[in-house]
Amino acid sequence: MTQQIQWNRRGILAGAGALGIAGFLPTQAAAQGLNLGLGKGLGLGSLLGKATDGALDKLAQPGAFYGDEDIRIGLPIVGNLGGRSGGLFGRLMNAGNRLGVLGDVTRTINDAAGLAAGEAKPIFRDAINGLSFEDAPSIIKEDDGGTQYLRSSSNERLHSRFEPLVDTALEKLGVYKSFDGLAEKHSFIRQAGWNRQSINRSVTDQGLDGIFSYVGQEEREFRKNPVGNIGGALGDLLGK
Repeated sequence: MTQQIQWNRRGILAGAGALGIAGFLPTQAAAQGLNLGLGKGLGLGSLLGKATDGALDKLAQPGAFYGDEDIRIGLPIVGNLGGRSGGLFGRLMNAGNRLGVLGDVTRTINDAAGLAAGEAKPIFRDAINGLSFEDAPSIIKEDDGGTQYLRSSSNERLHSRFEPLVDTALEKLGVYKSFDGLAEKHSFIRQAGWNRQSINRSVTDQGLDGIFSYVGQEEREFRKNPVGNIGGALGDLLGK
C-alpha cells in the first residue's frame, strides 16, 4: 500500500510538471516527474492526448473548418502558380469566382477535412505514444510546448497517415469528380493544373495546419486551469 501511495504521488508530481503548476519544483525535478507519469493519466502524453482529442472533436463538427476563417482551407496552389495572389493564379481565381463555380467546391473541400479529422484520433494517439520527452524542460516552459514538440517530431509521420484519410473523404464527397467536371467546362481549371494528388496534398497540408492550431489552443486552455482539469484524476489516484 505504501509503495502504491508513493507511486501515486509521483504521478501527481508528473501531472503538475506537465501542466506548469509545479512552480515550486525545480525544472529538472518537474521534468523527471513528468517522465515518470507518462501513461498514468497526468503526464504530458495525457495532456497532448486530451488536447488532440478535443481539437479533432471540434473540427469534426459540420462546417467547422469552413466556419473558421483562420483555418479555412483554400483551393490548392500548384505548379509555378506558387503562392501569389496576383499574376496567373489571381486571374484564374477571379475568373472562377465571377463564374460562381468555386464556392461550393471550397466548402466541400473543408467538409472533407472535417471528415478526415473525425477519423484521425488513432494516428495522433500513436504519434504521441511514440514521442520521447527528453526535452521536457523546454516543453513545459511554453504554453503550447507539447503541441510544438508533437509537430516538430511527428509532422511527416502524421502527414503520411492523415493523407489517406483526406483522400477517402475527398472521394466520398465528390471533390475529385467535381474538379474533373469543372475542368471539362472551364479552361482556367485545366490551366491551374489541379489533379487528385495535388488536391489531396494541399488539403492535407492545410488540414494539419488547422488541426495543430486547434491542438495548441486546447493545450493552452488546459494549462490555464490545470487544477480543474485534473481534479477528478487526482481524486481517483488518491482513492477518494
